[in-house]
Amino acid sequence: MTRYTGTTYVGTRYVGTRYVGIDVGTSLVKAAAFDERGRTLAVESRPVGLDIHDGHVEQDMDEVYGAVVEVLDALGPDGVAFTGLTGQGDGVWLVDAAGRPVRRAISWMDGRAHELVDDWLVSGAFEEVYRRTGSAMFPGCPGPVLAWLDRCEPDSLDAAATALYCKDMVFQRLTGVRATDVSDASMPFLDPVTRAYSPEVLAALGLSHRAGLLPPVSDPVATARLPSGVRVSNGPYDLPAAALGAGVTRPGDGLLIVGTCLAALVATDRLDLTGEPAGLHISTDRPGHWLRAMPAMVGTAALDWVLHTTGVRLQQVDALLETTPPGAHGVRVLPYFAPSGERAPFVEPRLRAELTGVTLESTPADLIRAVCEGIAFAARHCLEAAGLTGTLALCGGGTRSPAWMRLFADVLGRPVRIVEGEVGARGAVLAAGARFGVELDTASWTAPASVVTPDARRAAFYAKAYEDHLARLAEARTHARADGGPGARTRTRTG
Repeated sequence: MTRYTGTTYVGTRYVGTRYVGIDVGTSLVKAAAFDERGRTLAVESRPVGLDIHDGHVEQDMDEVYGAVVEVLDALGPDGVAFTGLTGQGDGVWLVDAAGRPVRRAISWMDGRAHELVDDWLVSGAFEEVYRRTGSAMFPGCPGPVLAWLDRCEPDSLDAAATALYCKDMVFQRLTGVRATDVSDASMPFLDPVTRAYSPEVLAALGLSHRAGLLPPVSDPVATARLPSGVRVSNGPYDLPAAALGAGVTRPGDGLLIVGTCLAALVATDRLDLTGEPAGLHISTDRPGHWLRAMPAMVGTAALDWVLHTTGVRLQQVDALLETTPPGAHGVRVLPYFAPSGERAPFVEPRLRAELTGVTLESTPADLIRAVCEGIAFAARHCLEAAGLTGTLALCGGGTRSPAWMRLFADVLGRPVRIVEGEVGARGAVLAAGARFGVELDTASWTAPASVVTPDARRAAFYAKAYEDHLARLAEARTHARADGGPGARTRTRTG
């Protein structure tokens, strides 16, 4: 456990009011305690497993719930004013009437329903759902997963009382309350205007007869008490919670989460369901306010692949980025390494990564800079599609690299606010505070650790390089549509 010591501690016990945020991640469950000013007092975390095989990705619900209980017990209830809960979105977590697992949870990373999504792209159901909800489906979201279960594993649905999202499963096990919130329900069943489930969407996906499995949408979010007696609120899920934790609430302001996948979010008070169906509109606790989200598949996983392939350690990245110039001596990367292609700011399941401009003189530093630039170009594409016009905050594991953050500022051509720490858990507390009527100093809670400004000369270079990236991407998408099925191999070009 990491403890932040100071005058507010007496031994190992904090004296004063604490606020706890729980973030149930895909591979790590965390609970963080904060003081009244939003300073981190303590963090507890527990890893949880993923069962990955043949395109199926599942999780043990008992293991996930047990990890939540452990991190809460480790922090203890003393002095806790309230707790906010957030967690991974999408997937399907089937439980019985008592909230117990019917089967293993199907993760948002799961790919078993990709053929259904392909069929809906052809039939028009995919676009119909987007035009009604603002959500572009992908194989791991609840619509396709439930439809797959209905066709291939109906007994599981018959045995279930509710098809929950991750945090909702935890909330029901902790409190006995069966509920979700408008943010999780946004993908893909919620009408963003009425803030209720859309019967037309259920019909389009052939799921009208399973409507009873959807949990009640609590608006505002549901509250209850933990076994310890501490008040707890349920939601929002991790993407909108991170936006709150980074202070992204004003229309036009944005957040970029630089993690395994990129997630670009822009606050908006306009609901525009025209244009290319991609990304989603996340409803928030404020009617008439949404987050335009572009959760891309590209992210730090692409950099991890290059590091593994070149034998370079993560700790060397900053130094290597300093040894090669912008443009990486002509090496260029389209960083779409995910086996499921891309889902934002466009949907292209067959898109594959491309590496070009490589010669015998190319170095590992060139390859690393090229993939870092490619990821930053993809981020700019997502943010522009999401409608970024205001300030931009960055958080996530990628922000630990100062050199990469300077590269991001240059590619994006704007200052970036670096927000550190447990941003999702922080947002969960801020959401809970608003729900419980507790005024917290949001400016203090969301203050950035630093602000990185772009270099004018490098920003001008990258503005031209970004246009080249878009042109190469357009060509790659054309090739992807002609290349055959989703198992197409990564294409590598040299010279």
